[in-house]
Amino acid sequence: MNIKPRYVALLMVLAVLLGAAGSYIGIEYFAKGTQGSSQTESLANADQNADSPGNTSGEEKNKATEDQSESADLEKVEQAFSTIKENYVSEVDKDKLIEGAVQGMLDTLEDPYSVYMDQETMKQFNQSIESSFQGIGAEVSMVNDKVTIVAPIKGSPAEEAGLKPNDQILTVDGESVEGLDLYEAVLKIRGEKGTEVTLQVDRPGVSEPVTIDIIRDDIPLETVYSNTKEVDGKKVGIIEITSFSEKTSEEFHEALTKLEKDNMAGLVIDVRGNPGGLFTDVQEILKEFIPDDKPIVQVEDRNGEKSRYFSDLKEKKDYPITVLMDEGSASASEILAATMNEAGGYDLVGTKSFGKGTVQQAIPMGDGSTIKLTLYKWLTPNGNWIHEKGVEPTIEVKQPSYFYTNPVEIKEELKYNDNNEKVKNIQKMLKGLGYEPGRTDGYFSQGTKSAVEAFQAENGLEATGDVDEKTGGKLEEAIVEEVRKEENDRQMDKAVEALFE
Repeated sequence: MNIKPRYVALLMVLAVLLGAAGSYIGIEYFAKGTQGSSQTESLANADQNADSPGNTSGEEKNKATEDQSESADLEKVEQAFSTIKENYVSEVDKDKLIEGAVQGMLDTLEDPYSVYMDQETMKQFNQSIESSFQGIGAEVSMVNDKVTIVAPIKGSPAEEAGLKPNDQILTVDGESVEGLDLYEAVLKIRGEKGTEVTLQVDRPGVSEPVTIDIIRDDIPLETVYSNTKEVDGKKVGIIEITSFSEKTSEEFHEALTKLEKDNMAGLVIDVRGNPGGLFTDVQEILKEFIPDDKPIVQVEDRNGEKSRYFSDLKEKKDYPITVLMDEGSASASEILAATMNEAGGYDLVGTKSFGKGTVQQAIPMGDGSTIKLTLYKWLTPNGNWIHEKGVEPTIEVKQPSYFYTNPVEIKEELKYNDNNEKVKNIQKMLKGLGYEPGRTDGYFSQGTKSAVEAFQAENGLEATGDVDEKTGGKLEEAIVEEVRKEENDRQMDKAVEALFE
């Protein structure tokens, strides 16, 4: 986790932000990067070479039949629109009918990444990608019809408050998000700096919903951070990428160049908690490392046709590299990790990634609204599709168990003889802080009571042995402090160690 002070607030990469803009730029890049004509060029050429009406081919007859069928289908939609508008028992807003029809078509795709953004959502989206903005610092997606956290950004309000990958949001400020589309939920979560939002989430492995209060903050679009470590007299460069936006590859190149001039002996690229972003920027970064004998990435269209993308690099770097990833690494982060491993032979350290293997394009509808539509699968250099599977690490390392504890929520004091998930969470915290609770299975034993008393005594609290709101808050503060200490980051330690094994 390794939260640094400079990460006061990074980037609210809710899918409404980098997902649409980034994919659009990526698709434009595909058109320029593939061999042969683009789809648009092909259509233009077909028009130019079309036979005259007197020489209609069999293929054109079939096309005419398809056009007639599609025209009939559209008449059916138009008929439904007119019937509802003119005959429904109450007066109907025609704009809402049209928006509902578009939304309904996308819903039938059952693809959480193909979505409709109305004019208001697009307005906020455009403001968001132009400069810094305000929010909580997390990416969300729709998974099994649930608004789900892909990753909180490191150092963001969302992470500091305790949001975790795969948390499913149930309510925002007490209002259910069930039935809302992704962007409607996003608009409820976002808000002005300094305001508080309360999320109730369903967390895997926890029997009761968890309530999390988050203070919104400014979220600037800075995405690359670098520093060095000394290991046995060797200088190790560390570059952390928090997301892939328009300037990420430039910032990465500058950081890499500086580290190389400083004679680093090895490099760690950290994409933990990175929810992805621009397809083009991750490719530019990979061109720094992957020789031209293997593709950086492959893209497959609906017909199974593949386009492969290569670098111009002739040789690998002369220093070792490892990549850090976790369950919050998604999309472009997974492209980077998979390619560094399959095409570069570099180790991946951490835990299995999120599993997003599709690419979307933002398609303007002409009235300020936009459809973000999945058009491609991306494949690894070896042709693997990691969608809903994730990328497996070559060296699996989990953080200490207290890294995965939940925010403490105390409505009633936890006491001796209680037995529940909240007690189990407290026991993990106590053990991580060096207190021995005896049991860690959720039963509030005498050993747990003694551990609580010891913690209370050392933190200026009345040593009752019961966990009230004050004790829970102190425990949470102490855990956050431990998580922030670099010496407790097992994954980073292993990534550095693996460089010289």
